[in-house]
Amino acid sequence: MTTTPPLHTVHSYEPRSGHGLPHDPFNAIVGPRPIGWISTQSPTGALNLAPYSFFNAFNYVPPIVGFASIGAKDTLRNIEDTGEFVWNLATRALAEPMNQSCAAVPPEVSEFDLTGLTPLPSTRVRPPRVAESPVTFECRSTQILQLQGIDGEKVPTWLILGEVVAVHIDKALLKDGVYDTAGAGHILRGGGPADYFTVGPEQLFKMYRPR
Repeated sequence: MTTTPPLHTVHSYEPRSGHGLPHDPFNAIVGPRPIGWISTQSPTGALNLAPYSFFNAFNYVPPIVGFASIGAKDTLRNIEDTGEFVWNLATRALAEPMNQSCAAVPPEVSEFDLTGLTPLPSTRVRPPRVAESPVTFECRSTQILQLQGIDGEKVPTWLILGEVVAVHIDKALLKDGVYDTAGAGHILRGGGPADYFTVGPEQLFKMYRPR
């Protein structure tokens, strides 16, 4: 049986009035989160690769993933123009180039060149995959929504949703046909300015649904 903690041990606040802490805890509480490492291509062929810390899957059939762009960035503009993007799994081995790919550079500078990563042609969409990533989703945009608050005022953040039209998985991560999440080396975004987490066998436990 759980008990309610006494009020003097709880830090409470209303976000619109400020959190009163050295760093906003929201990102740390809603986390760690999968990383939306998104590659896109402009109509003129310029390549872009950028990580987004608000990313997840939202539907099974059809498979739909989504991420939020805080600010109208190159990724958003490319998807608005072409309707296509690729999600690339960020792993511990790729953490440094993933981090480098979030550098603020002009649209004409390709993060593939900046990081030394290899653009691999996709099969169903124009933007390339990250060849070094062990799992990639080729996606076509289904919805782009500008978010708004309870007051109806729009905020400069856009939710991009896309249907996965092709999946590519390194066969080494398929154990008897089952994807090995624990062995894939996923990294996830935490809170604060620099917190990341890894997933490994030591975090794995199994719990089946009640029948």
